[in-house]
Amino acid sequence: MVVGDVATAVEVIVLGAGLAACSAALRAAQLGRDVVLVNPNPLGGYYLYESGLPSKLLLTAARRAWQVRHSEWLGLNVDDYSLDYAVMQRWKAEMIAAHRQAIERQLDRHGVAVTQGKGWFINASEMRVEGEYGALKFIFEQAIIATGVKPTPLDALPFDNEHILTPAQALNLEHLPPSIAIIGADTIAVELATLFAKLDVPTDLIVPTGHRLLADFDPTVGQLIEKQLKQQGVKINHDMTIPQGFTLEADKVVVWVGIEPYTNGLHLESAGVATDERGFIPVNDRMQTNRPHIYAAGDVTGGPPLAALAQKQGRIAAEASAGWPVQYAPQAIPRVAWTDPEVASVGLAATQAQALGYEVVAAQLPIDAVPNPMMFDSPDGLALIVAEQESQILLGVTLVCPHAGELIGEAALAIEMGATLTDLAETVHPYPGLNQVLQQAAEAALDK
Repeated sequence: MVVGDVATAVEVIVLGAGLAACSAALRAAQLGRDVVLVNPNPLGGYYLYESGLPSKLLLTAARRAWQVRHSEWLGLNVDDYSLDYAVMQRWKAEMIAAHRQAIERQLDRHGVAVTQGKGWFINASEMRVEGEYGALKFIFEQAIIATGVKPTPLDALPFDNEHILTPAQALNLEHLPPSIAIIGADTIAVELATLFAKLDVPTDLIVPTGHRLLADFDPTVGQLIEKQLKQQGVKINHDMTIPQGFTLEADKVVVWVGIEPYTNGLHLESAGVATDERGFIPVNDRMQTNRPHIYAAGDVTGGPPLAALAQKQGRIAAEASAGWPVQYAPQAIPRVAWTDPEVASVGLAATQAQALGYEVVAAQLPIDAVPNPMMFDSPDGLALIVAEQESQILLGVTLVCPHAGELIGEAALAIEMGATLTDLAETVHPYPGLNQVLQQAAEAALDK
């Protein structure tokens, strides 16, 4: 008998190791389902190892290093400053390992069977998995695909793990490079530029032709953050073309110009699962593919590559597969860039709201209008607030200030609950608290 001929029956099989996959597997197990999680990689996926958490950890350390060196205005002078990047990297690795272990404990406690190996569809009800201990075969009732994405290479600058790097490879460098160039314009590219600039690495940010800096946010944000990056020493080049034979003098070059799904090798065609022209898997509001018993969640579906969305989609897929009457329909999706100062937004910008036919009232508040000491280190921030003119229902908020990523949660809740400008303005916020920026922005929109 050949290993793998005998099939194991399972209710739900989950493909992936990231936040969407782990959330789906955990939620399905909580609902009493028999669950197998299949992936060749360690649990945690893209967020834990490649960009999300590693960049945030290193940015936290880099900010502290920057503050140590640039606090003369507070009367703090440091003469004997040194930076040990190896220790910084070791701390990052320890934090990631602790987070992975927490995920493993959660899955184990709820009875999720984790099978390490590469899985693919034999047909619409069977899957083959090949790993360290040979081949296995599963017969499943339902499947959830959450295999994530990977960075798209440039034809002129293919990744070589030596000179041309992915963001993950850049974040895992053992030593700070003599210089670095980052090709890209979105959150990850700008965060990387912020990180290396704050660690005193000569940094170039190259914005390719057809791209706008932080285009996912209000245009004012990109202009403000560009000013801040230049003050931190970043050289920014706009509308650069990257032809074949293009070269850069920087010691390391990071390319982040797009993503593509991890669907190659899954044999989706054998299961009859449809993909779009880019290879992403379209789903409905219950996270179902064109095969109703096969679901997909997270970045592989082609939506915004946000960790919070991946987790939510994984839970929705698990609950839908269990027959729950759920749907994926978030009203407010926060976005955060860990620049300095941070950028966060939720809902619609004024131009987006007007394009959708809304009559809007909007206000812009300079961040130094809020008397909080935390603001004094980043005086060039702002708050933008947008509401429907007649009803005053909140439509969107954008913040550029310290801890914007934490503050935006209140705005997201307000939008989800259908709050008005008056609701936000009349809610008493602690004084002098950072979150007063939301109250004062609402008051400004109300002309108070």
